[in-house]
Amino acid sequence: MKVNAVADEEMVKNAVGGEGYDELAVPPHCESPKEHKLWALMEAALREVYDPEIPVSIYELGLIYKVDITEGKEGQYDVYVQMSLTSPGCPVAQEMPGMVQGALFPIAGIAEVDVEIIWDPPWDPSRMAETAKLQLNMFT
Repeated sequence: MKVNAVADEEMVKNAVGGEGYDELAVPPHCESPKEHKLWALMEAALREVYDPEIPVSIYELGLIYKVDITEGKEGQYDVYVQMSLTSPGCPVAQEMPGMVQGALFPIAGIAEVDVEIIWDPPWDPSRMAETAKLQLNMFT
Protein backbone atom coordinates (compact mmCIF):
# COMPACT_ATOMS: atom_id res chain seq x y z
CA MET A 1 0.00 0.00 0.00
CA LYS A 2 1.31 3.44 -0.85
CA VAL A 3 1.95 5.88 2.00
CA ASN A 4 -0.30 8.52 0.38
CA ALA A 5 -3.09 5.94 0.12
CA VAL A 6 -2.93 5.35 3.88
CA ALA A 7 -3.07 9.08 4.59
CA ASP A 8 -5.97 9.59 2.17
CA GLU A 9 -7.89 6.65 3.65
CA GLU A 10 -7.37 7.94 7.20
CA MET A 11 -8.52 11.41 6.15
CA VAL A 12 -11.76 10.01 4.73
CA LYS A 13 -12.31 7.78 7.81
CA ASN A 14 -11.89 10.81 10.07
CA ALA A 15 -14.33 12.83 7.97
CA VAL A 16 -17.16 10.26 7.82
CA GLY A 17 -16.47 8.11 10.91
CA GLY A 18 -15.53 4.44 11.06
CA GLU A 19 -18.97 2.91 10.52
CA GLY A 20 -19.90 5.42 7.84
CA TYR A 21 -16.62 4.73 6.11
CA ASP A 22 -17.33 1.00 5.95
CA GLU A 23 -20.65 1.61 4.21
CA LEU A 24 -19.17 4.11 1.76
CA ALA A 25 -16.20 1.82 0.99
CA VAL A 26 -18.34 -0.87 -0.65
CA PRO A 27 -18.47 -0.55 -4.44
CA PRO A 28 -22.04 -0.51 -5.78
CA HIS A 29 -21.70 -3.18 -8.47
CA CYS A 30 -19.68 -5.98 -6.83
CA GLU A 31 -21.50 -9.31 -6.66
CA SER A 32 -20.17 -11.03 -3.55
CA PRO A 33 -21.25 -13.69 -1.06
CA LYS A 34 -21.62 -11.27 1.85
CA GLU A 35 -23.16 -13.96 4.08
CA HIS A 36 -20.28 -16.44 3.63
CA LYS A 37 -18.06 -16.90 6.68
CA LEU A 38 -14.91 -16.12 4.67
CA TRP A 39 -16.21 -12.99 2.92
CA ALA A 40 -15.15 -10.48 5.60
CA LEU A 41 -11.57 -11.79 5.47
CA MET A 42 -11.60 -11.83 1.68
CA GLU A 43 -12.99 -8.30 1.47
CA ALA A 44 -10.28 -7.07 3.86
CA ALA A 45 -7.61 -8.81 1.77
CA LEU A 46 -8.92 -7.28 -1.47
CA ARG A 47 -8.81 -3.84 0.16
CA GLU A 48 -5.04 -4.33 0.54
CA VAL A 49 -4.45 -4.76 -3.22
CA TYR A 50 -3.70 -1.42 -4.82
CA ASP A 51 -3.45 -0.40 -8.43
CA PRO A 52 0.19 0.75 -8.66
CA GLU A 53 -0.83 3.91 -10.53
CA ILE A 54 -3.86 4.89 -8.43
CA PRO A 55 -3.64 5.22 -4.62
CA VAL A 56 -6.94 3.38 -4.03
CA SER A 57 -7.59 -0.33 -3.52
CA ILE A 58 -8.84 -2.31 -6.51
CA TYR A 59 -11.88 -3.27 -4.44
CA GLU A 60 -12.91 0.34 -3.78
CA LEU A 61 -12.12 1.27 -7.38
CA GLY A 62 -14.84 -1.21 -8.38
CA LEU A 63 -12.48 -3.44 -10.33
CA ILE A 64 -13.81 -6.55 -8.58
CA TYR A 65 -17.02 -7.42 -10.41
CA LYS A 66 -17.89 -10.80 -8.91
CA VAL A 67 -16.66 -13.22 -6.26
CA ASP A 68 -17.94 -16.78 -5.97
CA ILE A 69 -17.02 -19.16 -3.17
CA THR A 70 -17.71 -22.87 -3.60
CA GLU A 71 -17.04 -25.73 -1.24
CA GLY A 72 -14.09 -27.79 -2.38
CA LYS A 73 -12.34 -30.78 -0.87
CA GLU A 74 -12.00 -31.46 2.86
CA GLY A 75 -13.91 -28.39 4.03
CA GLN A 76 -11.76 -26.02 1.98
CA TYR A 77 -13.23 -23.44 -0.37
CA ASP A 78 -12.47 -22.55 -3.96
CA VAL A 79 -12.75 -18.90 -5.00
CA TYR A 80 -13.51 -17.45 -8.41
CA VAL A 81 -12.93 -13.73 -8.94
CA GLN A 82 -14.10 -11.86 -11.99
CA MET A 83 -12.49 -8.45 -12.33
CA SER A 84 -11.57 -5.76 -14.80
CA LEU A 85 -8.95 -3.06 -15.07
CA THR A 86 -9.32 0.67 -15.54
CA SER A 87 -8.23 0.27 -19.18
CA PRO A 88 -7.15 -2.51 -21.55
CA GLY A 89 -3.75 -0.83 -21.80
CA CYS A 90 -3.10 -1.11 -18.06
CA PRO A 91 0.62 -1.82 -17.58
CA VAL A 92 -0.03 -4.32 -14.75
CA ALA A 93 -2.67 -6.35 -16.61
CA GLN A 94 -0.49 -9.47 -16.54
CA GLU A 95 0.40 -9.07 -12.86
CA MET A 96 -2.98 -8.15 -11.36
CA PRO A 97 -4.47 -11.69 -11.22
CA GLY A 98 -1.40 -12.85 -9.29
CA MET A 99 -1.72 -9.91 -6.92
CA VAL A 100 -5.33 -10.86 -6.18
CA GLN A 101 -4.43 -14.53 -5.74
CA GLY A 102 -1.56 -13.56 -3.45
CA ALA A 103 -3.96 -11.58 -1.25
CA LEU A 104 -6.55 -14.37 -0.99
CA PHE A 105 -4.42 -17.54 -0.73
CA PRO A 106 -3.17 -16.83 2.83
CA ILE A 107 -6.74 -16.91 4.19
CA ALA A 108 -7.29 -20.13 6.13
CA GLY A 109 -9.87 -22.29 4.38
CA ILE A 110 -9.12 -21.19 0.83
CA ALA A 111 -7.78 -23.92 -1.44
CA GLU A 112 -7.96 -22.56 -4.98
CA VAL A 113 -8.22 -19.02 -6.36
CA ASP A 114 -9.06 -18.43 -10.00
CA VAL A 115 -8.97 -14.82 -11.22
CA GLU A 116 -10.40 -13.87 -14.59
CA ILE A 117 -10.00 -10.43 -16.16
CA ILE A 118 -13.00 -9.42 -18.23
CA TRP A 119 -13.70 -6.35 -20.35
CA ASP A 120 -17.49 -6.52 -20.62
CA PRO A 121 -18.92 -4.49 -19.08
CA PRO A 122 -16.06 -2.03 -19.34
CA TRP A 123 -14.99 -0.35 -16.13
CA ASP A 124 -16.06 3.25 -15.61
CA PRO A 125 -16.01 5.57 -12.57
CA SER A 126 -19.63 4.75 -11.67
CA ARG A 127 -18.34 1.40 -10.36
CA MET A 128 -16.22 3.12 -7.69
CA ALA A 129 -17.12 3.15 -3.99
CA GLU A 130 -17.88 6.60 -2.61
CA THR A 131 -14.65 6.50 -0.58
CA ALA A 132 -12.63 6.02 -3.76
CA LYS A 133 -14.36 9.00 -5.35
CA LEU A 134 -13.57 11.09 -2.27
CA GLN A 135 -9.91 10.02 -2.25
CA LEU A 136 -9.53 10.85 -5.94
CA ASN A 137 -11.59 14.08 -5.80
CA MET A 138 -14.07 12.62 -8.29
CA PHE A 139 -17.35 13.88 -6.88
CA THR A 140 -20.45 12.98 -8.91
